[in-house]
Amino acid sequence: MLSGHRPTRPSNVRDTFIFVLRRAEVPKNAPIDCDSNQRIAKSASMSFHILHLLLFLTSVRLCLSDEHSMESVPDLQNSMYLVVDGYPCIRLLNLSGEIGCSNPGREKVVVPMINFKDADEILQPSAILVSMDDISSFFARLQDDSNFASNVGGVLIKPGTEIQKRTKGFSPAQKFPQAKFAPYQKIDYEWNPIGSGVMWNQYNFPVFLISESSISPVQEAASKNVKDKKIYTSNVAEFDLVMQTTKAGTRNSMSCLKEETCLPLGGYSVWSSLPPINISSDKSKPIILTVASMDSASFFRDKSIGADSPISGLIALLAAVDALSHVDGLDDLHKQLVFVVFTGESWGYLGSRRFLLELDLQSDSVSGLNNTLIDTVFEIGSVGKKSNDGFGNFFAHMTEVSSSKNETWNALKLAQESLPFENIKVSPASTTNPGIPPSSLMAFLAKNSQVSGVVLEDFDTSFTNQFYQSHLDDLHNINSSAIEAAALLVARTLYILATNKKELSSSALNAIKLNTSLVEELIGCLLNCDPGLSCELVKRYISPTNVCPNHYVGVILDEPSSTPYPGYVHDVSRFAWNFLADRTSIRKENTSSVCSQNCDDKSEVCIGAETGKGTCVVSTTRYVPAYSTRLTFDSGSWNVLPLNASDPMGAVDPVWTESNWNTIGLRMYTVQATAYDRFVLLGGITTTILSYFAIVAVRGSIMKALKKD
Repeated sequence: MLSGHRPTRPSNVRDTFIFVLRRAEVPKNAPIDCDSNQRIAKSASMSFHILHLLLFLTSVRLCLSDEHSMESVPDLQNSMYLVVDGYPCIRLLNLSGEIGCSNPGREKVVVPMINFKDADEILQPSAILVSMDDISSFFARLQDDSNFASNVGGVLIKPGTEIQKRTKGFSPAQKFPQAKFAPYQKIDYEWNPIGSGVMWNQYNFPVFLISESSISPVQEAASKNVKDKKIYTSNVAEFDLVMQTTKAGTRNSMSCLKEETCLPLGGYSVWSSLPPINISSDKSKPIILTVASMDSASFFRDKSIGADSPISGLIALLAAVDALSHVDGLDDLHKQLVFVVFTGESWGYLGSRRFLLELDLQSDSVSGLNNTLIDTVFEIGSVGKKSNDGFGNFFAHMTEVSSSKNETWNALKLAQESLPFENIKVSPASTTNPGIPPSSLMAFLAKNSQVSGVVLEDFDTSFTNQFYQSHLDDLHNINSSAIEAAALLVARTLYILATNKKELSSSALNAIKLNTSLVEELIGCLLNCDPGLSCELVKRYISPTNVCPNHYVGVILDEPSSTPYPGYVHDVSRFAWNFLADRTSIRKENTSSVCSQNCDDKSEVCIGAETGKGTCVVSTTRYVPAYSTRLTFDSGSWNVLPLNASDPMGAVDPVWTESNWNTIGLRMYTVQATAYDRFVLLGGITTTILSYFAIVAVRGSIMKALKKD
């Protein structure tokens, strides 16, 4: 290199490599001959070709990855993990222990997936993918095969909606639901013959129902694990179902409430009178109490739809109230019509038992009612099933009070004869039945065995609903025509019972007509995700927190109150309150009273307050807290009360609670086998060592050649 000249910069990769090598290896002032240069150039040329190949492969890899470039950490996570939409089975507790599902410890569960049909012998904890056709076989094997049970790390259940088209049903409930509350001795009777009772067991592994949108990739991943057994990768499911009660070791309701790792099941029931009750009046009429339930249960918390049992009864009640609200002369009725929609009935009759206790206490939530004035309890149960010979085949399950029994039965027959449908049939339930079926009426009978009551159902000796308390008891399991027939039958029966027989006319009875479009709208709002709770009817009154309806009772979040904070009240409860308040109300003339929460007049309530366009109307509509009569809320915490002789059902009250949790999630991804990871590590170490010795050898050869030259 000449002094005063800037060094010539290499023009490409090859020149750069040779330039650097020469600068590094040729001693200053060393004699250089042609042979030496040729050997060095030859070595450099070989090294260049290797480097060029590596650079070429890297550039190809980068080009191929441009299409799936990632710009953020979430992009990287999305490429690695597939979040699976599903519905969890969660941990519930009572005074004697636990039921439901949870991760076995404090950490997430990560296990490979396998189809149940391919799981003849599993040697490691695995996530079992089970179809609805195999659900019974799975739980039977879980009970009988201890080796299989010990290797169940989690369960993924396919939706199985196709099973609804077959004769085979599925009910995870007991054969006699809540038998301990029955007012008779024969508690081994099978009202629900198909019931397996699996939802009432304890499972120390996570269980998820997979949504329709996620089942395809899950199925593909599980099948691939079987086909590619010799491949070094595996598709795994990661379950995040860690329950606080499991972490804290609080294994029953008493301990978890004390440690505040759980909350009591419960919510808010709603009652309303038609017409409104004049609380200041001295004259009180006998009460006809018409009741229905708005909560259901399921193996999966957020998939408790309960279309036939009990939501068909709720829809029939709301439609009957609407039909009666258009009748003239309601003030002249000889009996007071009162409608109650209970919640928590699936979990120890929380709503009806608390309602009766509030009546005894004469609390603000039942102001205007008196327990002694209840003349008849008329319960609308499951009325959504279509019979073989028509769309309205109903059975009246009545109490044994003879005089009232005859009066109620005669009213039902008269109402049936007045209906414009020929294929509506009402029959008395079989005398071989041990008594009334599982219903809210049981709570009333426990309080007063002489109460007159009837439960209207679509079955006689056993449930016709083959999916009782199953996620498959959905929109496709009911018939709207049957609900419409039941609603009109109930409306006219109630009118007959509340009217003096001498004043009853066929023209007045025939004037009671049903709004069939309302029934269809209610079905779409309460049993379907489209439109779901975003339907016009619901949004007319409330701002729903969810679109897809779910009728799980939920938990009590704060101190129970007759005027609860709306955010702590279930969407369906708030809708029922507003709907009943509207339909049973008397609107003031020449007034445009707008409200946002409360009204000045105590006889008024504010409907539609959540929408910002609330209206004050005269209505006797109230919320009633629904939670166990064995619980009390003191100083910000829940406590279990000792047994009370005045509460006969308290002795068998399980006191249900739900475990707290931080997050619940399910995702899947691909992992390498441990053996392969060890092989890669060993290979990497070996390559590094060999590379080191190769570099030393090449360097020594070059230096030796230079010294000879």
